[in-house]
Amino acid sequence: MTLTELANPTRFLALVARLMPWLTAATALLLIAGLYQTFAVAPDDYQQGATVKIMFLHVPFAWLAMFGWAIMSISALGTLVWRHPLADVSAKAAAPIGAAFTFLCLVTGALWGRPMWGTYWEWDARLTSVLILFLMYLGVMALWRAVEDPSRAARAAAVFTLVGAINLPIIKFSVDWWNTLHQPASVLRLGGPTIHMSILAPLMVMALAFSLMFVTLHLAAMRNEILRRRIRTLHLMQAAAPRAG
Repeated sequence: MTLTELANPTRFLALVARLMPWLTAATALLLIAGLYQTFAVAPDDYQQGATVKIMFLHVPFAWLAMFGWAIMSISALGTLVWRHPLADVSAKAAAPIGAAFTFLCLVTGALWGRPMWGTYWEWDARLTSVLILFLMYLGVMALWRAVEDPSRAARAAAVFTLVGAINLPIIKFSVDWWNTLHQPASVLRLGGPTIHMSILAPLMVMALAFSLMFVTLHLAAMRNEILRRRIRTLHLMQAAAPRAG
């Protein structure tokens, strides 16, 4: 099924209905396996102790916080350039999910930072840029609600999203460009991961589990948004019917 064929909301809803049970099951199984490996298999750190286990939540949350905005940016191009009918649906559905993962990233980072750095918060480049990302999520969600006309809201949100995408490389490379409390990249790097396999394996399983969770929630939110728009259209048609008569 091509992207052109998925432009038909009915076909898209049919595809989501087929995929949803499989995605839900895969997410649950991977999450169970990842949690087992995190707490029963992965060793404690010789310096951080058991607090290192927060990493298995914090790192996937951080990746998905940026992934959510990347999905919205691609959807914004679909709205402004390719005029794909479901692009704005995808962007609107991804915003609250991305905001949730960004919030969880900030919370788990604070909980991890307190025993490691002696503080819950520090205004360094990585922490500040992620906080800005969270505020941008809230801003684009508010923009969707502020503009009543869906097409105008989609275009305005798309422009806002593409402008805000400049923050993604800032988050990624902030540890290289500035002196921060965060360590440099140890997983996604040109020379390969520097983490021992006993830590890397459960981290990858958790990352995949939460990624599937993101995709599952995103598809479900898109389905709900399509149905909401259909109901809105029916209400508008019913409101216009007496005047037409």
